[in-house]
Amino acid sequence: MNLSAFADLLASRGLRLLPGSHAVPVDLLVQLPDATIVRFTARGRTLRLRQYAADALTTIAIPTECGCGDHHPQTGPNRVTLSAYAEPLAERLIDGELVFGWTAHEAGLLRLADAAPYFFDLLAALPQHQRTLVGVA
Repeated sequence: MNLSAFADLLASRGLRLLPGSHAVPVDLLVQLPDATIVRFTARGRTLRLRQYAADALTTIAIPTECGCGDHHPQTGPNRVTLSAYAEPLAERLIDGELVFGWTAHEAGLLRLADAAPYFFDLLAALPQHQRTLVGVA
């Protein structure tokens, strides 16, 4: 499974894969229907899903190598990422050492197709925000 196929799978569930996502090692930024952002990573022995507020995304400009501006623009492409100051609203994780007996960096070796089911499991485990109806007189 590549990122394009995964993006289609997410879209079929009302989710949107955001720029800045990577298939190897797995590092996904996904926008949920309520506009919050989740970041899923597979690193070391841990599969981690963190949920952030919608305003946690920021854009940074990648500088060009020489930066002189004579023969290249002074700034390169923009990259979407989470703000360095973003605090997670919720976090769920799978400790691969406890669950699977992983001893090194097995989570980081997972392919996107192998990590995807864990993404959906952790997503389902996030707390659901409840709406409260207020009576109007």
